[in-house]
Amino acid sequence: MNPAFLKKVKRNDRLARWVITIGGMAIIFSVIFILILIARVSLPLFLSPEKALRADFQLEQAQAQQVATLGVDEYLETGYLVDRTGRFDFFTVADGSPLDSVAPAGEDTQRRLLTVDSYGRLNHALIWDDGSISIVQVKFFPFFDAQNNNQRSIRHRVEVLGEFPAPESGMPVRSLARSDGEERQVRVDLFADGHLQATLQQREESFLGDVEVTEETHTLSRKSAGAVTALTMSHNGNQLYIATDAGEIERWDLSDSEDPVLLEVVHAFADQRKITALDLVFGDVSLIVGDARGELTTWFPVRDEEGVWKLTRIHQLPGHNAAIDYVSPTLHDKSVLSRADGRVQISHMTSERLLLTIDPPGEKIATYALSTRGNGLITLSESGRVDSWELDIPHPEISAKTLFGKVWYEGYAEPSWSWQSSSGTDDYEPKLSLTPLIFGTLKGTFYAMLFALPLAIFGAIYTSQFARPRFKGIIKPAVEVMAAIPTVIIGFLAALWLAPLIERSLGSLFLSMILVPAALMISIALWQAARKIDPLKRVERGFEFLAVAPVLVMAVAIASVLGSGVESWLFAGDLKQWLFTETGNRYDQRNCIIIAFAMGFAVIPIIFTIAEDSLSNVPPSLRAASLALGASRWQTVWRVILPSASPGIFAGTMIGFGRAVGETMIVLMATGNTAIMDLSIFNGMRPLSANIAVEIPEAPVDGSLYRTLFLSAVILFVMTFVVNTIAEVVRQRLRAKYGRF
Repeated sequence: MNPAFLKKVKRNDRLARWVITIGGMAIIFSVIFILILIARVSLPLFLSPEKALRADFQLEQAQAQQVATLGVDEYLETGYLVDRTGRFDFFTVADGSPLDSVAPAGEDTQRRLLTVDSYGRLNHALIWDDGSISIVQVKFFPFFDAQNNNQRSIRHRVEVLGEFPAPESGMPVRSLARSDGEERQVRVDLFADGHLQATLQQREESFLGDVEVTEETHTLSRKSAGAVTALTMSHNGNQLYIATDAGEIERWDLSDSEDPVLLEVVHAFADQRKITALDLVFGDVSLIVGDARGELTTWFPVRDEEGVWKLTRIHQLPGHNAAIDYVSPTLHDKSVLSRADGRVQISHMTSERLLLTIDPPGEKIATYALSTRGNGLITLSESGRVDSWELDIPHPEISAKTLFGKVWYEGYAEPSWSWQSSSGTDDYEPKLSLTPLIFGTLKGTFYAMLFALPLAIFGAIYTSQFARPRFKGIIKPAVEVMAAIPTVIIGFLAALWLAPLIERSLGSLFLSMILVPAALMISIALWQAARKIDPLKRVERGFEFLAVAPVLVMAVAIASVLGSGVESWLFAGDLKQWLFTETGNRYDQRNCIIIAFAMGFAVIPIIFTIAEDSLSNVPPSLRAASLALGASRWQTVWRVILPSASPGIFAGTMIGFGRAVGETMIVLMATGNTAIMDLSIFNGMRPLSANIAVEIPEAPVDGSLYRTLFLSAVILFVMTFVVNTIAEVVRQRLRAKYGRF
């Protein structure tokens, strides 16, 4: 052979080897890069929150002792102090320089503030030493001054929402007040002898514009034995909670101004420990309870077996080493602030995570206020130092438990795996459990493979081992063309044509599942007797489908005709209602039956093609040797061909499985997209892929939902990688076992 030609061949071989190697490595690196990219977006979900001291300044000791409470705007630029005269002193947070002072309740030098009850978005109930109460609200208005290069400035105003005069029954030792600013005001007073009094004002405006104010005063008859240690009320004044030193909690309904109702008395702790602090979590559904042992818990009403709402302990949050003296909610999520021994902790109710601890060295926090956006905290220490903290808590509701474990959400009767990324109100509790989505992915894949796998493999066996070459040349390309059908078309037909058809013919569908196998078995038994006739012997030589097809068509036709009659006879004419009544399974039009047909239709070509190629590539000598030893064609296929082709068949099955796991459009259109965990074939599911497609357009960039969707993409990637890895390991072992043949 020409040496120059050999040299050229070797050069081309080396070049091809390098091109193939570089191309393969590029694909591997591309896949790894995609994984790193999506993992990088989801990683911040698990990073720890951070805090930073933004500014601090020192008050004079005399001034610090006069501060009743404080607050700050959402930009951490303007703060204010409320002194014992009821004056609001505004200052610049950066350096403490004073801005102005406002006395919303008037310049009455005779009155002094006993305490301030802060609630909601910068609302303060000023409780005076003469028993009267003023409800005020601080408002900040950012604006951009065109004359100052459009620099942002913060304006502020203090508005009076309501006034309560001193009660006629004497001076209370503790008071609460709430006002919606327009129609309703509620005041609750605790007196020295232990009795409680509620004053409820209702404003009604007539058609002519006249305002009528009605006031009702009620003495609340307590049923608890202990002395009152803590009180709290909802923002609208409809709910009242009372705690005692014997560990009891009373829940009152004040929504009816004429008839306050004691709903229940709960013995919160078996050891009757003293409850020292109460407040309501954002949304006014869950109750924060701090006790003398430093434990922090949250409670909300749950309907019992008799349909009665009972206050139930739901979450145990990280506690303190000392008695908790103050608790408060954030105003944008379900986080909770608690203070004990001058130390403030921020925890999240749903995830039960300890987010941050604010503990200035050598200082004890006397009072604090959180910004409305939760991005800043201003504190006043006992020594008069004012600290401004910048908080970075991007994903407080995320933890391993909320992503994969059962969580008891507000309004739910028990812990559950739930996915609900949005709601109609701002105070909802995000439910971002990925468990029902993973379950939905596996459920849809299972039913699709249950339908597709037998058809694909048995079809491949028949086409490669029994069909005539001419028939094989028609069937194999036809099945492969199925893979070219867009999945959006399959999903469209499944949702708008197949789903209503099956719903109307549900009885016929189940009847066909009985008649088709029965007819097939009967026809096989009859064929064993008829095959002895000489003209029929030719049918067995690659044309068996000519005998089977009419039987299957006839069985389906009989099921279609008899289905409605059987449904009327056995199920009172409504199989769907019978399923719900007798088994508790609700039939959804877009369910796993539809998914099995639609996604199975998309998966069959992949499994069929790879399995058929594997079966056809078994050496003919093995088949000839088996037949020569007297084995039948089926015995040869079962004992010789299938084991030899098993590595390829298994690989095709796993590739089909991976295809079903990652399918998006079919499950998006043909299932109800309900994130439930139920194996029933009569309802739908929501897989990871469809969830990403549904949620990602509305997910705020870098928000918890956005990053959780990327995390679900990582999980989908890992699931596919694990399946492919297992498939390759099993394939190699099968190849090593049967490859020698």
